Order: sequence, then C-alpha cells, then structure tokens
Amino acid sequence: MDLTKLQRVVIDALEDVKAQDIRVYDTTALTDLFDRVIIATGSSNRQTRSLAMSVKEDVNAKGGEVISVEGLETGEWVLVDCGDIVVHILQPALRAYYQLEGMWGAKPVRVKLAADKGLVKASEPEDDEE
Repeated sequence: MDLTKLQRVVIDALEDVKAQDIRVYDTTALTDLFDRVIIATGSSNRQTRSLAMSVKEDVNAKGGEVISVEGLETGEWVLVDCGDIVVHILQPALRAYYQLEGMWGAKPVRVKLAADKGLVKASEPEDDEE
C-alpha cells in the first residue's frame, strides 16, 4: 500500500473511534525506519485500545500490514507499527508529559480531517474561540 493511502486509512480509522488532536509528521529526514508519525489522543484506556484496534483492523482490511501493536495491556500509550507509519495513541496526561511533537514535529503534513472544513496544518492547533 502506498504511503498516502496508508496515511488516509490510519486517519480514517482514528476518526471512526473519535480520536482527538490527530497530528501527522513527515519523518523522512529524521529516520530511515519510517516515513510518518501520527500522534492522537484517546480520553481513556478503553478508547486508546479501541483506537489501536481500529487502526490495526482497517489497515489489515485494506491490504496493509501491521507489524506490531504495543501497550494494549495498560492502554495509556499504545503504539501501532504499520511499517512506513508509526501511530502513537496516548492519554492526555502522557501526551502532555512526553511532548512527542517536539521530537517528531519538525515537518508537519497537511491532512484533511473529518471535523475540519478545510486543510489544517498538523502542528497548528485549531482556533476554538470563534
């Protein structure tokens, strides 16, 4: 599966289970191991597990391959390795503490999210004060 299609499948799977604050980063200049990092927030252990399983099932159903899923035991931080894309699904406190955007966020990818009417830059928070 090509990178663009895989990225769309992952984002759609996260949105289906109501992931919050989805961000996508291009990591091709940072590592040869994968091309994208997707970071999302789940509000509870149950939701982070459900988000990870949604990604795994949808990627497999569309012909992609999930290499590994880590962190399902606690559900606080679940990592889904889809080869070219690594998905981090964290609860809000862990996401704020670890600040993965600082490590991977040098090159945000513009993606269209279902909740948005247009394109949103992955590293820019939405303006909720309108």
